[in-house]
Amino acid sequence: MSEGPLSGVRVGVTADRRADDQIELLHRRGATTVHGPTMRIVPLADDADLAAVTRELVDAPPDVVVATTGQGFRGWLEVADEWELGERLRAVLGDAEILARGPKARGAIRGSGLREAWSADETESSPEVLEHLLASELSGRRVAVQLHGDAMTSFLTALREAGADVVEVHVYRWEPPPDLPAVDALIAAIVGREVDAVTFTSAPAVEGLVHRAEATGRGDELLEALRDGVLACSVGPVTSAPLDRRDVPSIAPDRFRLGAMVRRLEEHVARRGIEGSAPTGELDPTSPATVRS
Repeated sequence: MSEGPLSGVRVGVTADRRADDQIELLHRRGATTVHGPTMRIVPLADDADLAAVTRELVDAPPDVVVATTGQGFRGWLEVADEWELGERLRAVLGDAEILARGPKARGAIRGSGLREAWSADETESSPEVLEHLLASELSGRRVAVQLHGDAMTSFLTALREAGADVVEVHVYRWEPPPDLPAVDALIAAIVGREVDAVTFTSAPAVEGLVHRAEATGRGDELLEALRDGVLACSVGPVTSAPLDRRDVPSIAPDRFRLGAMVRRLEEHVARRGIEGSAPTGELDPTSPATVRS
């Protein structure tokens, strides 16, 4: 382990995609990592459910489309091209009223040759988008919501209660963790305060960790540790949403990038240190978690 701004800091990594990049970045800054990928993202091209929803929208166009993330919106159009549905999907979207949940979604819309009817200009705020939607008559209107990780349950419920025909477009679907023993070992390390911080780069990673902890009877212990003793560090507000719903405090960078997330963790450590640091004892060498330094 090299010396650096995170020397002595033990970080739990929940990512599946780009986990090696994150771990290498943390190690270069002196951290020790415990890796337990809490879900596996289904490659877009293999997502039969997304393909079916896309065909459904092409055949029965929506009145309103909500783009929640730039990455998710771009990914949807790109994979639609692979399915030879891209041209028809763009035509359908061009006829719809497109709403953007912030600058990144707006940029993706415009980068695709489309134009938003309205945007939450300064924030990535679902409540702001919902308020805008509910200000108009939704009864009988078909509203497609592009989701990216966070289930946005209350958002979708409010639309349905207002009479909208809601179509959920899940761009990035996840499967159960590929290595359950590693996830269980990561949960044990969090509960035992054997890590100082845990990083999350997607909302499904949060859900996967919590759901596995609940399935093994450690849900309450996990949340207690994340509220007091183990710092949650996320890549941005979309990822933080499942933590917010569970009253788990977290830190996140202004720019929703992996490098920015690690720098935000460095800033936190430099300013405040790590509160409730783990015991000085080593992790159990027989643990199935992937421990690297």
